[in-house]
Amino acid sequence: MFFHTQRLQFEAKPEKPDPVYAHKLQELIGGAYGEMSVMMQYLFQGWNTRLKGKYKDLIMDIATEEIGHVEMLATMVARLLEGAPATATTKQAVSDPAVGAVIAGMDPQQAIIAGGGPLPADSNGYPWNGRYAVASGNLLADFYANVAAEAQSRLQTARLYNMTDDPGVKHMLKFNLARDTVHQNQWLAAIEQLREDGLESVVVPGGLEDEEYREHAETLWHLSDGTESTEGLWAAGPAPDGEHQLGVVENPQPLGDVATAPPPDPRLYDTYDGSQGKPRGPVVGTETGLKGKVKDALTPDE
Repeated sequence: MFFHTQRLQFEAKPEKPDPVYAHKLQELIGGAYGEMSVMMQYLFQGWNTRLKGKYKDLIMDIATEEIGHVEMLATMVARLLEGAPATATTKQAVSDPAVGAVIAGMDPQQAIIAGGGPLPADSNGYPWNGRYAVASGNLLADFYANVAAEAQSRLQTARLYNMTDDPGVKHMLKFNLARDTVHQNQWLAAIEQLREDGLESVVVPGGLEDEEYREHAETLWHLSDGTESTEGLWAAGPAPDGEHQLGVVENPQPLGDVATAPPPDPRLYDTYDGSQGKPRGPVVGTETGLKGKVKDALTPDE
């Protein structure tokens, strides 16, 4: 159950309308690393958490905060669009032909579809996609993803911070930057907490160490013509998991056979000369069913 209060977590009042910047700010709402993404990512991680207690509580605290961030940014976009598209967009485009040609002012869908408001979309108008959200059920994998999401979000917020001179917009973005900072630190601390509690290690997932080919779990294959990849911490010494010693294969050789696709099912009409013989059986989607299989079994090959 969620409760909503009408007050924003932080103020979102621009000094003046700016439909061009409202177009850009859509990225922080519906982009791949926007607030909708982390909101849905953390909500589903929380709902999918199998542990009671502090981990689920942390995830749900931050997830619920992110709902408020979406509302805060949506309110800012709506206020930046005040008066558009009637006058402000035209003035922007006329004063700067490059802006007019490339951006053409606000996203037309902000007016046509949203009635002068924000959209669940990125700065190109592409709708937010549920595949942006990562919720695997493995908290270590999810917390790694969360650190990356907050890092990308803070990076994009920093870039947008330098794309405006509006004091009101900068005032809000300073808060967003700070929250992205603390969330990165909290997810990093949560990763350490998982290790301290003995729930996870470094590599995802734990286990199967006795199953994997250990000799291939310790080496960097030098496969580019760059000459300096062997100079980092990833190329020598103990691995972060404490279980492996890192090294380099200087002249790696292929360990597998020649890459060839199997003989195709003739009903798929791939170009084929018969050199690899006949297919072992029908590919998925071309099976004949029980009646057809009986018929095929009774029909002699031609």
